[in-house]
Amino acid sequence: MPKRAQLLEALAGENSIGILLMLQMDGVPETLQLVIATAEFDPQVNGLREKGNYVVRAIGVREHRVSAGQFGGVRFATDHPLLYQYNTTPVGLFFRGTPPDVNALLIDLIQGYTSTFGPWRQIPMFINVAQPLHTLLTGGGDLLGEMPLPLAENLTKALEKHQLETKIITGEPPLGADEHGRSQLMQALILDESYIVALDFSVELLGKA
Repeated sequence: MPKRAQLLEALAGENSIGILLMLQMDGVPETLQLVIATAEFDPQVNGLREKGNYVVRAIGVREHRVSAGQFGGVRFATDHPLLYQYNTTPVGLFFRGTPPDVNALLIDLIQGYTSTFGPWRQIPMFINVAQPLHTLLTGGGDLLGEMPLPLAENLTKALEKHQLETKIITGEPPLGADEHGRSQLMQALILDESYIVALDFSVELLGKA
């Protein structure tokens, strides 16, 4: 069984626990190395039974927010809100007009933002901050922000609900693969609220041949 699958299986049980023991820079630029211990709570001894230790190497790291310690779940994702800015087409979202109720529009924009990203991104990321948002929305029209397409689609619904005209200017789509056919799309490693966004991840069993 591939080591990545072994790691996922080791943490799939109801009583399984992961512990991030260490995070450090690797010798290769833009590379991080994590040491993860896996264990299972054994009610017979009222303690943890060790299952295995793994080294996860993140290659081509773009961003990370990681806290050492215990976590409950792990997954490798290729479709996740953290990846929208890397793996989807960037766009500029413009609007024209003045909303009848700017406060109601603000609420709908925040809801559209939250429904796109959940807890993973926060306003004002991707929003035009040249002026306060309230001022921007009552100015008759402007660039709302440069953002990933999924966010623009949700915010367009909010703008049009409040009788504003919208226009999306599409940028260059992300490069799917390099000249050798290797994927250039980002992946995410999610450990509860911790995460790493990188080009690829490798997993090895620590201390085993």
